[in-house]
Amino acid sequence: MNAKIYPGLALAAALAAFSVFVTNVLPYHLIGASVLSLLIGMLINPFISKYNCFDAGIGFTSKKVLRLAIILMGLSLSFSQVVEVGRISLVVMIFTLLTAFLGGYIVGKLLRLDWKLAGLLSAGTGICGGSAIAAVGPVIEAEDSAMAYAISATFIFDVFMVVLFPIMGSFLKMTDLGFGLWTGTAINDTSSVVAAGYSFSEVAGNYSVIVKLTRTLAIVPVVLVFSIIHARVAKKDSKRKVDISKVFPWFILLFIAMVAVKSTGLIPDAVSLSVSNFSRFLMVMALGAIGLKTSFQKLAQAGVAPLLHGFTISIAVVVVSFIIQVFLGQV
Repeated sequence: MNAKIYPGLALAAALAAFSVFVTNVLPYHLIGASVLSLLIGMLINPFISKYNCFDAGIGFTSKKVLRLAIILMGLSLSFSQVVEVGRISLVVMIFTLLTAFLGGYIVGKLLRLDWKLAGLLSAGTGICGGSAIAAVGPVIEAEDSAMAYAISATFIFDVFMVVLFPIMGSFLKMTDLGFGLWTGTAINDTSSVVAAGYSFSEVAGNYSVIVKLTRTLAIVPVVLVFSIIHARVAKKDSKRKVDISKVFPWFILLFIAMVAVKSTGLIPDAVSLSVSNFSRFLMVMALGAIGLKTSFQKLAQAGVAPLLHGFTISIAVVVVSFIIQVFLGQV
């Protein structure tokens, strides 16, 4: 391993450790460690960017460590979860995913957003916030500023939803299972799902987490589709033949392999939990590194259109999830 990466790698690790500590201290875990790490990284970017000694390690963490985190995340999921959440839950998820990506494409066109940023916002809203954005970003060669903006936009929406969802759920007199399904399919970040779900009831919290984890499996087809779109756009722009082997997201195959291994039931829960915790820490490191490479000034240049896009699609997903449940008689 190149010694040049050590300073930046150590900085990202220290930032991640601090973010995890702060998140655990905060009541109800209102902000995820990944988002906090990203925001702190952006705050200290003006100071860190003056020192070149951190560049190699920060770049390594934002790319290589990020992919390792996504691969290991697969060991916290299993195909049996798809069966556990049931037919109705999957129906709701299909409609919310269609809303996020089809609606995101239309709104992105209307707002004249770059397709990469619009795609990141849709992925974060439709699947699982920062993790999905982190998985799709490298595949389409999105700029770090675009990834940071997308993660920030989904986080801002989640902050409101953590407070409003339990209030709306009580007002609408939703059942525990109905609220868990609504929360698991409509709120983005896992920490926000946990905060909203368990504030309603323990049963709702348990179910919302299962639905949310199952929703994470959508990363696989979404990453593959975006890799194909990126390859076609690159071919059109360059007028040259694109080597699919170079743009194919090979790391997603290792992610699937981890899910398959977990699905066998041969991995002890203690081991799976340890690897899952390690993968989350690596994700916090990677998003912190992305923050360290991104300045608020650069984000401001994007304007309010991306934020409007994210909020529009997020609200649409919330509404569609509830309407499908009403139609299926689950509320």
